[in-house]
Amino acid sequence: MQFSFCYQPFRGVVSLPSKPVLQSEIPSNNNEGVGKSARRSRVSGIDRVLQVLDFLYETGTPSGAYAIAKAIGAPLSTVYVIVDDMVEKNLLARNADANVWLGNRLYRYGLAYARTLDFLSVANSAMHELCRHIGETIQLCGLDGDHMQVLAMADGPGHFQVTSRVGTRVPLNWTASGRLLVGHLPEGERLALFERCASASPTGRADTDPQTLSDAARHAFAQRLSIQAGESDYAVACIASPICNDDGACVATISIVLPEQKILDNRELYTRSVQKAAEEIENVMGWRDH
Repeated sequence: MQFSFCYQPFRGVVSLPSKPVLQSEIPSNNNEGVGKSARRSRVSGIDRVLQVLDFLYETGTPSGAYAIAKAIGAPLSTVYVIVDDMVEKNLLARNADANVWLGNRLYRYGLAYARTLDFLSVANSAMHELCRHIGETIQLCGLDGDHMQVLAMADGPGHFQVTSRVGTRVPLNWTASGRLLVGHLPEGERLALFERCASASPTGRADTDPQTLSDAARHAFAQRLSIQAGESDYAVACIASPICNDDGACVATISIVLPEQKILDNRELYTRSVQKAAEEIENVMGWRDH
């Protein structure tokens, strides 16, 4: 497993010599030139860090700064600075021979990444099974800042079209999933969040009152069920259930998206099915003891 996704937060930490800039390359706007130069320096620093990590990963054994510098084609003095900074941040660990190897910080990142992959694999399987069982569109949704985001989706076999696709972000107060995703938070946090992000929906039917939304989120989370109809899209309904980790926090939701009329026709079937799917995901992940 490679961990290159993990290193973005350390931009600007590793010290590197700046690339020489020709006089002809300096923009007439001094501020703009400084910004572009700083950007180039940061990218170069990240590239060097990734080269060091990739080299160690590919060789599979601890190495010294000289061997690393030779392999990646970097000045030895530069590699010394990079390695020292990475050791300080626990990205690398130095052994008694002064050689370095992957640090425990990367191990923690790897575990977090593996857990995410396991969850998405389990949740995707449950999503497609529910889609086959119900014959409607199923979505997995998560929290992205002050928005709900569609993480995965299985389209139903019918002609009913859902406007929200994978990657779609919408305000939390528009959706059934949005309320569940923050339902486990303390009341003060929920209130502050809805005061900050609640906005009018295209249909005008989504509630925007922070206190009402906070109370609704708490109640829906306690019931493990949230239903909205026509709040974000006309004649479209969503029935969602929370997927909670071993701390009892809602990490995602699984939901059925369907024509609004169908809820009236067979509400019990849909609510029972989506709650069962969420519980099955939690069982497989070992989260049902919370």
